[in-house]
Amino acid sequence: MEIFNDKRKTKNEKRYNSLAGVQVAVALSGGVDSAMAAALLKDRGFKVAGVHLRLAPGGPPSENLDALARGLGIPWLEVDLREEFARLVLDYFAGEYSQGRTPNPCVRCNPAIKFGLLRRLLEDAGVPYLATGHYVRLLPGPDGVLELRRGRDRAKDQSYFLQRLPREVLSHLIFPLGEMTKQEVRRRYADLGLPGIEDYRESQELCFIPPGTLYYEVLRDLKGGLGAPGELVDRRGRVLGRHRGLEYYTVGQRRGLGVPAAQAYYVVEIRPEANQVVLGFKEELFSSGLKAREVNWLIDPPAGEISARAVIRYRHPGVAARVCPEHSAAVRVIFETPQTAVAPGQAVAFYEGDRLIGGGWIEHPVI
Repeated sequence: MEIFNDKRKTKNEKRYNSLAGVQVAVALSGGVDSAMAAALLKDRGFKVAGVHLRLAPGGPPSENLDALARGLGIPWLEVDLREEFARLVLDYFAGEYSQGRTPNPCVRCNPAIKFGLLRRLLEDAGVPYLATGHYVRLLPGPDGVLELRRGRDRAKDQSYFLQRLPREVLSHLIFPLGEMTKQEVRRRYADLGLPGIEDYRESQELCFIPPGTLYYEVLRDLKGGLGAPGELVDRRGRVLGRHRGLEYYTVGQRRGLGVPAAQAYYVVEIRPEANQVVLGFKEELFSSGLKAREVNWLIDPPAGEISARAVIRYRHPGVAARVCPEHSAAVRVIFETPQTAVAPGQAVAFYEGDRLIGGGWIEHPVI
């Protein structure tokens, strides 16, 4: 049965057709999306093998993955990267919270683990392509160079999480679900008669936090404890109350502050050097821009100011902005309209239309 049997002839489809017959490894999470990616590629004539990354305790049992691979008719293996994941992702996650910053482990993990360590292992084994179940598209631009674009299903688009991929790896990647909606994927998966599985954690969720567990409980286990309580203050330094520890707070937070007032308070700043959480009213959350560091470009790095749409967190609709390169892969971003809750440590992504052109880590808001 041909799985992708509609008549859409996109550039994405043409690329896949031109690669049919080559060997590809599919990163199998144990959920519907990655399984469907494997099924699509097998149907198109690729030589498909599954690879499951064991990154943290929990995850799908091996017997579930074995049943899924049998149903797909592909071989699979498991790669244990728990030590590397702990060093490159979990230590970062805990360290950022300790510094009063809001980390994004998925943005960190993708270039380091899945499209970094795993892709290099595959390259060493002679496997030229890696495929995943991300809802993004790879399309050739006017010059034939591949561009990373938003998925057709904007509600599921995951390009934001791939902003730090090295540009040179794009030609080794395949994203079979980029032209599909989540509803199409679920329907076609059901039609295949594969083992009944639920989505094993959506890609934008944190795979290392078990269901029902709070993030600060994981932080406590990673660090052997959490930071000391301290002062809740306003911008003028007036003490409003006590906080439980910096790890419990992030910029933009409104709930759980424990400070009654006629107007709701929000976290507007975290000061790790003073062990203080700064509260303010909603109007104090707005920023005219931000400073970003360690910017990764998926285009030729611009020599001067460019216009782009800046997305300052996942699900943020984006805002028109001027992106002004500074030194050492740093940029200053000026928003067309002020934005709320610009959180240090989060990732900002830059788009031209639906094309992802780069991204960096937010150093601090520009008031």
